[in-house]
Amino acid sequence: MTDPIRVLLADDHLIVREGLSLILETAPDIELVGEATNGAEAVEIALAQQPDVILMDLSMPVMDGIEAIGRLRVALPDAAIVILTTYNEDDLIMRGLRAGARAYLLKDTDRPTLLETIRAAARGETLLKPDILARLLDRSTTPSQPTGIELTGREIEVLRAAARGERSKEIAVQLNISERTVKAHLASIYNKLGVDSRAAAVAAAAEKGLLG
Repeated sequence: MTDPIRVLLADDHLIVREGLSLILETAPDIELVGEATNGAEAVEIALAQQPDVILMDLSMPVMDGIEAIGRLRVALPDAAIVILTTYNEDDLIMRGLRAGARAYLLKDTDRPTLLETIRAAARGETLLKPDILARLLDRSTTPSQPTGIELTGREIEVLRAAARGERSKEIAVQLNISERTVKAHLASIYNKLGVDSRAAAVAAAAEKGLLG
């Protein structure tokens, strides 16, 4: 029997924490190891509990989720951070992904989506849901100013596929290239954008208008 996925929940709204906690309690393979009401508490509890996955609200008092994500990426690089968001927080989502979050969840998400996102994050996968992703990509069609960064056509294809949650092997089949080539494209994309994850790359590319 494998160990349960250890989850930390950080949100300043009690009703959100209670609702998510009730859902997490129904999953035998997930264990809630702590709750935080602000970013500073999230960092403190995470360092003490060493969770596998952190569900992080972005708008919190004392220390917001963006700063907390940045600190946790340094202190606990193996922990997967999943943003808790609402429909009107596109700018914060972009900043959170660039700071190092692996995925995002809407606060009113259904139980299966919540649990599968946590499991996927724990496996090291990047999940960017189509509804919000479409809006992020829409923002990328008209860059506000030249960035000096250029992605090749193939790199854009690889990144858009990665944004849809496709794994390297799936991208390779889709584009009729080797998995090693997919990984080489991703490494080149990360280097050009100054990031270290698929989610951060998608956010950075969208912000710079490179995915239009």
